[in-house]
Amino acid sequence: MKLSDTVWGVLLLGLSAVVLWHIQSFPPMPGQRFGPAVFPGVTAIALGVCALLLIGKGLAHRREAGDEHVWGRLEPWTRSTRHLTAFLLVIGVNVFYIFASAPLGFIPTCVAYLSALFLVFGVRGRWILPIAIVVTLGIHYAFYKLLKVPLPWGILQRYAW
Repeated sequence: MKLSDTVWGVLLLGLSAVVLWHIQSFPPMPGQRFGPAVFPGVTAIALGVCALLLIGKGLAHRREAGDEHVWGRLEPWTRSTRHLTAFLLVIGVNVFYIFASAPLGFIPTCVAYLSALFLVFGVRGRWILPIAIVVTLGIHYAFYKLLKVPLPWGILQRYAW
């Protein structure tokens, strides 16, 4: 599906407004001129400016093309079962990660996550599990050890390093 630039601009402008509204609740940093709301605020303002430009571009394109009533159209890939499955799987594995990572832990969840994606995106069967394990361990090392992000251990808690 291809949505017009105007639709995307309105959606991004809404996101920008929600972020700007939400950061008002961030507490100030004592002794600092800038608090935790600065970076998301600047990013939201930049996103809002880009959204306005996108809306303007979309409206100008609609005027030039004479497309008064078209807000979007279905692309040819939306009729392909393979592509729709892959699209829905990308959403599905993220929902799976949200609900499964705490009870299962990051490592098993990520291996399953990557294996499902590799299977649908055409990675050779014998390479799926080894690549998923190596990539998962690499991501875990980078985030858990280097960046100190507290990833859940889940069922592997007794093996935590």
